Amino acid sequence: MNTRLDPLISEFETDEQATSYDRWLRAQVQAALDDPRPSVPHDEAMARVRATIEAARRKQQKPA
Repeated sequence: MNTRLDPLISEFETDEQATSYDRWLRAQVQAALDDPRPSVPHDEAMARVRATIEAARRKQQKPA
């Protein structure tokens, strides 16, 4: 059954969409938990993100 959901309660139009997204999200989380690579500390991850943002900002400011 494809029940329509209230847009004030759910971002999905139907129960089927919500269920499908929930399944996808749970698979993504499980894949991340199962990933054998070492974790990156928060400070290092944030430094990488800031460097990426700054590089994009510099590239955007270059005269064409």
